[in-house]
Amino acid sequence: MAQGILLLRLLGAVAFGYGGWSLGQLLLAYNTWWALALAVVIAFLGFILTPLLVMRFVQTLLAQARRAPARALFSATIGLVVGLVIAALLSLPLSMLPAPWGQVLPSVVAVFFGVMGTAIVISRDRELFNLLPSLFGITPREGAGQSQQNGVVILDTSVIIDGRIAEISQTGFIPGALLVPAFVLDELRHIADSSDMVRRNRGRRGLEVLAKLQKEADIPVQIMDMEMDEDLETDARLVRLAKELHCPIVTNDFNLNRVAEIQGVRVLNINELANAVKSVVMPGEEMAVRVIQEGKEAGQGVGFLDDGTMVVVEGGRRFLNARLEVVVTRVLQTAAGRMIFAYPKGGA
Repeated sequence: MAQGILLLRLLGAVAFGYGGWSLGQLLLAYNTWWALALAVVIAFLGFILTPLLVMRFVQTLLAQARRAPARALFSATIGLVVGLVIAALLSLPLSMLPAPWGQVLPSVVAVFFGVMGTAIVISRDRELFNLLPSLFGITPREGAGQSQQNGVVILDTSVIIDGRIAEISQTGFIPGALLVPAFVLDELRHIADSSDMVRRNRGRRGLEVLAKLQKEADIPVQIMDMEMDEDLETDARLVRLAKELHCPIVTNDFNLNRVAEIQGVRVLNINELANAVKSVVMPGEEMAVRVIQEGKEAGQGVGFLDDGTMVVVEGGRRFLNARLEVVVTRVLQTAAGRMIFAYPKGGA
């Protein structure tokens, strides 16, 4: 490490010294001794300041690179190369201008086009990446680039704790992989280590469900270690990651559902799926149900179908713990799910 810093200091001294010599020749009417003195002073400053300037710049650059997605880094590289190529083509005629323009303008043009090329390609990377397949004669499928891309879905913390995703994954309805971001796994660990017993049990259940998914699920489960802005909340990170990867989010969190939809991210809500696959009944249909508890109103009894749908039986209290035939009177869809109202067959 010490040898690397010494080499960096020497390189900085040479670069600063050359810059001081050129500046002295330009400003001091080509007085060799004064230009040499200025070069020595600036070289000494470069020997002292180069590690401070370069190391801080490199550390900042590496931190930004770790947070940025690979697609953005690739786009920035392409933009920089294109900008430098354009600058190289312009540098030759510019270098023929009289001093000092012939010496200054090529460097200014290189910096300008390098920065502009990087910024332009990053700002339009989505359109450029969608254009690449057509340039190589590849016709993308309709809807490609969105959630159909490999069928990958992102799991949030609530849906892992819920646990039903394990059964859904075994049915084969999810064609691709289940993606679990590292910050979601960290949140699960934090909940599992909570001092509150309820939160601790929920966190441990989530970790058990995740382990079950990795061992028993027929589709792969990927833990994605992608660094993002730590100042953002988990929901904001999920939405940003889904937008970058063009993948839907699987959740049962109402707030995350609404925020993601507002920002144009597709959401697969487990609660909506559960309501959609429940039995469809119409008024007048008959069914068998077991009354297991009393209802809120006088004389009511409550039972449940196999899919968890609540059936409120008017006058069913006297049939408590018995199975009876009922006739459906109406079906009510609520935020909590579907409720069926019925009365005993043959009764008023």
